[in-house]
Amino acid sequence: MGKQAIVVLYVLVLVAVVVGVDVLFFRYQFWERLMVNVGIVLVFAAFALRFSKHS
Repeated sequence: MGKQAIVVLYVLVLVAVVVGVDVLFFRYQFWERLMVNVGIVLVFAAFALRFSKHS
């Protein structure tokens, strides 16, 4: 798999997790949903930075 395909797959998984958590747990709670979404994005970013290979 190419590097671009892995990035696209990673972003699709991120979007799926965010939407899934929103629909399942925080449908009508704006601030809680916003905080959880920011947390999920930060966790995904931390994993991406931790496991990315530099050149």
